[in-house]
Formats: sequence, structure tokens, C-alpha cells
Amino acid sequence: MDPASSSHRPNDTPQARPMPTAALADPCPCGLAAAYADCCGRWHAGPLHLAAPDAVTLMRSRYSAYVRGMRDYVLDTWHPRTRPAALDADPPGLRWLGLEVRHHGMTGADQATVEFVARSKLGGRAHRLHETSRFERVAGRWLYVDGIVR
Repeated sequence: MDPASSSHRPNDTPQARPMPTAALADPCPCGLAAAYADCCGRWHAGPLHLAAPDAVTLMRSRYSAYVRGMRDYVLDTWHPRTRPAALDADPPGLRWLGLEVRHHGMTGADQATVEFVARSKLGGRAHRLHETSRFERVAGRWLYVDGIVR
């Protein structure tokens, strides 16, 4: 999921951002039955910024960040070893439709995988991204490493 370009510099230290006020009570894009502010929004900004407690929560928050166009968050949660310098822009008209987490689990003390399907629509055609993502905990923070697209 590489939706948008960014001016993010990999050596920047991520800073806590204020919680966005728009749509805080809207349902969270990740699909859990919670308001955005009480779900992925708390990891996107505010005192818990970048502090997702586990890999599956981080993966859900990254999906929500893609939906909301939060390119800096996606890059800030990407392992520096595999993080791109920037993300490609979303094609005009792309709509994210939903997320299904199929499986998640620990593969080591500080490693985990999450298998998911993200659905989208572009130009009247439905698309699916089925991926098994790898995550690693570094200095107490979960980071996306890479994924295998199925």
C-alpha cells in the first residue's frame, strides 16, 4: 500500500502530533467497532502517537493512515532498514473500502506477522491487496518491515 508521496526525511525524529479534530467520532477505517479517536486515531496523534502496543494494532493503524492520507505516519512506522524515501501518490479516485485481518501472531520475542486483505475501488473496478506483513519491535516500538503479496 503506497498511496502518496511525502517529503518525509528518514532521519527525522517523529514528534507527537495534535489529534486532528475533524471526524474524530466517525467510525475507524480499520473496521473495528470504535470511533476513530478511540481506535487508530490515538496512535496517529496525541500522547500515544506511534505507540501501537502490538503488530496487529500497528497494521490496522497503518491501513487507517493510508485511508486518511497520513503519509508521514506510514513512513514513521516503517523500519528504517526497508523504508522508502517517499511514497507514490494515490491514483485519483482511489477509495479504500475495508480491511480484513485474517491471521496474526508472534514469530519471536520482537517479531510478528499479520495477514490481511485490504479492499479498494478505482475507476469502477474492485481491487484486493492480500499480504502477509512482517513487523519488528525496535526500542519498544513496533515497525513494519516488509510483506509478501499473495
